[in-house]
Amino acid sequence: MAFKFPDKDPDEQLDYTVDWSRYLTEDQSIDFGNSLWKIQKKDGTYDLFGPDQTFEGDAVIDKAQSTLNGLTMESQTWATDKAVIVLSKGIANTSYRLLCEIKISGTNITTNREINLRVRERS
Repeated sequence: MAFKFPDKDPDEQLDYTVDWSRYLTEDQSIDFGNSLWKIQKKDGTYDLFGPDQTFEGDAVIDKAQSTLNGLTMESQTWATDKAVIVLSKGIANTSYRLLCEIKISGTNITTNREINLRVRERS
């Protein structure tokens, strides 16, 4: 089952947080260097999705090369138990599926959460 971020308007730039605290023990934390975001393509596979990248036409491209309005990751921040991304743009009436994948420090454990995000015009 995927989590759901609140809807965003294509004109908004919003931050979204995945709180991992309830999945980590007191002595565990997110290994920032080995944790990442991905975005789902039409065929169901995932591509890496990072800061200053845009998802357009079923592909991740550098934001600087983008002239369209695909979903754009402005930044990402990792804390001991949270992952935060800032997203802008996005095609109205489009649903995106993101994957937040973390590695837990000091272990061989890697886990992830799928998140749905719908972009829609607000009046």
